[in-house]
Amino acid sequence: MTETVLANLAALIRSRRNDSASKSYTKELLDAGPERCAKKLGEEAVETVIAAMGSDRIALKKEAADLLYHLLVLLEVKSVTLDEVLGELQARTGTSGLVEKAQRTAKAP
Repeated sequence: MTETVLANLAALIRSRRNDSASKSYTKELLDAGPERCAKKLGEEAVETVIAAMGSDRIALKKEAADLLYHLLVLLEVKSVTLDEVLGELQARTGTSGLVEKAQRTAKAP
């Protein structure tokens, strides 16, 4: 179910590229470019963290949904597909998070 919901949302976001910005918030974000999308994602991340610090599960659920939506918008504006991200996660499956992080750190310039 999770992959289907996210895949459907990613497809809907992709389809919004053809909408009018006056009728679609998603189109408005896409037209604003990657910097605006990244800023909005950051705002949603902070709101998610704040909700997580509280005790309201419903607030956290809603903020997490906003965060995932804005991540998918940013991925779309940067032409990175959900399948690519899921493939990256799949490649990491079975590898210790500490080992994987050490490998990324060793590769960094």
